[in-house]
Amino acid sequence: MLTRLTRSRPRALALCALPVLALFGTVAFAPLPFSVAQPGQTTDVLGDDKGKPVITISGAPTRTTTGELRMVTILATGPDADVRLSDVVDSWFRTDRAVMPRDSVYPAGDSTEEANQHNLAEMKESQDAATAAALSYVGDSASKVKVTLNLADVGGPSAGLLFTLGIIDKLDGDGAGGDLTGGKTIAGTGTISESGEVGAVGGVALKTQAAARDGAHVFLVPKAECSDAKSELPAGMRLIPVGTLKDAVASLTALEKGSGKIPSC
Repeated sequence: MLTRLTRSRPRALALCALPVLALFGTVAFAPLPFSVAQPGQTTDVLGDDKGKPVITISGAPTRTTTGELRMVTILATGPDADVRLSDVVDSWFRTDRAVMPRDSVYPAGDSTEEANQHNLAEMKESQDAATAAALSYVGDSASKVKVTLNLADVGGPSAGLLFTLGIIDKLDGDGAGGDLTGGKTIAGTGTISESGEVGAVGGVALKTQAAARDGAHVFLVPKAECSDAKSELPAGMRLIPVGTLKDAVASLTALEKGSGKIPSC
């Protein structure tokens, strides 16, 4: 009896292994519901994009700025792209890649066209909120001042904070004639509401890498995402957490003047 069981075990194990191997084979080659993201482009909102000013203001005097305010993006595989197990495994061991549920990156649908339309709509809402928040901050009337924002090939709401700071810098600077940037290259991310609340955006660990690549040493990050931003922080990058527009302006003004308390993650 024992002899028969022992002899039949290799065959039984082999038979059991077949469906397991088939499952692994299916998973290895089947598309998975993930997107793979990496550091994307950065754009100075105080400068030009594809030959056009990112921020154009009429109806109020503007000032010439120095320094840079860089909004930062991530580049993710499209909603209809095939992401396979090999892509996930490769990205797992790289600090410049992140694997995220596809629905968290593209909540609007499964096609590239649907995703683009959704992202453009969010960008428009973000720009409107940024304009309202900035004009409210400097005390200008939206009925008299017209702000036009131009940023090609970028969607989503995560540039809201940097748009707002860019408008303020062009209109008012630090409130005393100086640059909000202090002549430095400042990067950051965060949504903005019309009342000046800064919201989380995701992908901040990749965004800090894009910012460092493009010359920034200071990064404004939504308070709620400090831990994520610190996880793969490039050497020499300073994180400044912000919860409101007033937080961001106060921190940049203190940084420019070299005095005052500047929060850190």
